[in-house]
Amino acid sequence: MSSIRPRRRAAAAAACALLLPVLSGCFSGPTGGAADGGSGDRRLRVAMAFPPAQAMSPYGDDAVLLSRLAVVESLTALDENGTAEPALATSWKRNGDSGWTFELRDADFQDGEPVTAEAVARSLTAAAEAPTAPRVLSDTDIEATARDENTVEITTDGFDPLLPQRLASPSLAILSEAAYGKKGKADPAGHATGPYTLRELDGTATATLERHDGYWGKKAQAPGVDVRFVADGTARANALRAGETDVAEAVPVAQAAVLDEKLVHEVPTARTNSLYLNTAKGVFADAGMRAAARTAVDGQALVDGVYEGRADPARGLLGPALPWAAERRVEPEGRAAPAKRAEVRRADEIVLATYTNRAELAEVAGTLQQQLERAGFTVRQVVRDYAQMEADALDGAYDAFILPRNTLLDTGDPVSYLGSDFTCDGSFNISQLCDKAVDRAVAEAAGIAGTERRQQAEMRAEAEILGRDAVVPLLHERFVQGVAEDVEGVSLDPMERTLITAETRVG
Repeated sequence: MSSIRPRRRAAAAAACALLLPVLSGCFSGPTGGAADGGSGDRRLRVAMAFPPAQAMSPYGDDAVLLSRLAVVESLTALDENGTAEPALATSWKRNGDSGWTFELRDADFQDGEPVTAEAVARSLTAAAEAPTAPRVLSDTDIEATARDENTVEITTDGFDPLLPQRLASPSLAILSEAAYGKKGKADPAGHATGPYTLRELDGTATATLERHDGYWGKKAQAPGVDVRFVADGTARANALRAGETDVAEAVPVAQAAVLDEKLVHEVPTARTNSLYLNTAKGVFADAGMRAAARTAVDGQALVDGVYEGRADPARGLLGPALPWAAERRVEPEGRAAPAKRAEVRRADEIVLATYTNRAELAEVAGTLQQQLERAGFTVRQVVRDYAQMEADALDGAYDAFILPRNTLLDTGDPVSYLGSDFTCDGSFNISQLCDKAVDRAVAEAAGIAGTERRQQAEMRAEAEILGRDAVVPLLHERFVQGVAEDVEGVSLDPMERTLITAETRVG
């Protein structure tokens, strides 16, 4: 705490004083905070940073939201080392180079229908055929068939040693037949398998979850969860301070400094905050301009000035949460020479974009704007709620986009992230990068079964990507979660897949 500067402490405290009256009652409701019995029987109140971007569709980032709220499950899960472990599947084995067999556990969906091999095959097929394929499938195709009631066969279009980890993705959640009412759509509300059922979604404002009493595992400790989606980080922290919420996701660094230390839990993550540059059009279609932007950026200044030391300066795309990365890192070769300052000054205005849901990003954007302008760029900022920006970012509407990405989110192995974000067919390619050498390097890594050899190939792929200056790694984040003193069982997950669990309770 002593490293926090007094100026920031004072500013944060002043913000708290102004906002507390406004927040009073914001986190209460018909059930929010009402006792349902004795200790441990009260509904949970949770303030989430990101509202649903696709009405809780499992095929985009909302899948992670559903996973963090313990609504959906997949065939497998990931342990703390990123290794696949049983979830709806109890065991699996490989059949040749491209086939796998999965045995299912005895479980029911939240609407009472049994989890069968036919249901699993239907869910995986729907995900594979979705209009926008989940990122985890951006570098592979899968085909699932029911062999008998409890056995599923899954084949891939090539050798895929990471399939068990891939199937742990929340985007490949298993849903009942009733979830698929419209072609290309999937509704998880009441049709998933997790310990909590999504009963009601009020747009991007609130969600109501109820305990799934038919859950196959340990019964949820709380009778339900009342969720508020609060993009303002100060508001989330104030709600925690005022006792109006039990869990506040992603507490801003400035607020962590003035909260009671018993409420603050800092978690190292695999999340790298990077500056994605549009390689397809505009100023940064020119490699020299991208190199000029890279040399203008000072990540250490962001760590010190914005994150108050609660982050690590970037050395590449893969940070300290993956200790093997530093040992195997390969330096990029053949980078373009930075454009001269006179050329930069003559370039068109660039649009630097980021979003409001993570409190530090607006300040990161301000600092980066200053750094880029000192190098000669003319910069205009666009900062809005993430739900309003994702589609435009993926369409290449911005010249530069500041985005923290969890490099282990999709498979527990970074090769899926490299494929989705930086290959020609990648489904989350904000940089619009399409380079044959990068595609070859990522494909090589994806096809290696041995862990050490795959990691070495992944670092070669990282070097190819960084060599194009399509992305400038800024820093590696630490996640700060706010949890009330009387709340137990919150998952502080470095992979950010879990938050509320069956074990989470009050008292």
